[in-house]
Amino acid sequence: MTKLALMEKAERFLALHKGPPILVLPNVWDVATAKLFEQEGFLALGTTSGGISASLGYPDGEGIPLCENVSVVGRIARAVRIPVSADIEAGYGRSPEAAARAALAMMRAGAVGVNLEDSSSGCGKDPTQPLIDVGEQARRIMAIRAMAKSKGIPLLINARTDTYLLADKLIADRFSETVRRSTAYLEAGADCIFIPDTGILGRETIAELVRAIRAPINVIAGAGTPPIRDLELLGVARVSFGPRPMRACLGLLRRMSQEWRETGTYVTMTDTAITYDEVNRWFFDSSGARTPNPRLGTPRRRT
Repeated sequence: MTKLALMEKAERFLALHKGPPILVLPNVWDVATAKLFEQEGFLALGTTSGGISASLGYPDGEGIPLCENVSVVGRIARAVRIPVSADIEAGYGRSPEAAARAALAMMRAGAVGVNLEDSSSGCGKDPTQPLIDVGEQARRIMAIRAMAKSKGIPLLINARTDTYLLADKLIADRFSETVRRSTAYLEAGADCIFIPDTGILGRETIAELVRAIRAPINVIAGAGTPPIRDLELLGVARVSFGPRPMRACLGLLRRMSQEWRETGTYVTMTDTAITYDEVNRWFFDSSGARTPNPRLGTPRRRT
């Protein structure tokens, strides 16, 4: 991807956070899921580290090597025309330089946004200190911003704070700590604040966070999350889904396998399946030629 194309996508992605409308950002883990959501009309995509890791046989939490994560993100970014944001988890290293290197690798692969979490998972996890020190995390964000600025790309930094993912006993006042961290991350150069939760973020808390942080906020959809239209009315800028769609797909496969074993029928498989021809069409360009493989060149078209 040329620098001009990367800049255009980055600017478009940044503009999508200045709604309304709310940015609905599906999370994908391979090219097929990315193409499906692009075909359905979504304006941008995010990757899920949990989904990519599981698809390649690794546990989440930086179990997957950075190079393999980058490889998948690159394939996704090359396959779609819409902006792609990459999950770099906790930065693949504790230092600011490590976080900047991970973000640069994703940017070179074609991503125009990154998620960086403040969980210590994957970079020296300490059960007594599950969150990276706020000052240390701010320096990591500053390093990513400086790197992107030096390359002339307005990379969108989605700073994730895991304050609402932790057990109650670890943080006495989740709300205050979330606002404190969010303020520091925005001052360091973040564009959006991501506050994932386990279903405990209700309407009132979301509205209070929007008022207190006064910057684009990203929430994750789950069973207890208000509907997307309500999130927009509450002032949320972006809603994403994390690894939950991937796990839902695995749940469908489990139900399918149980039907095969228990009744010997195929209803779960056939009722909502996308056709062979539709999936195949995703990988042809507008002229009818197969999408080129960057390693092998343009394949000959069959007659």
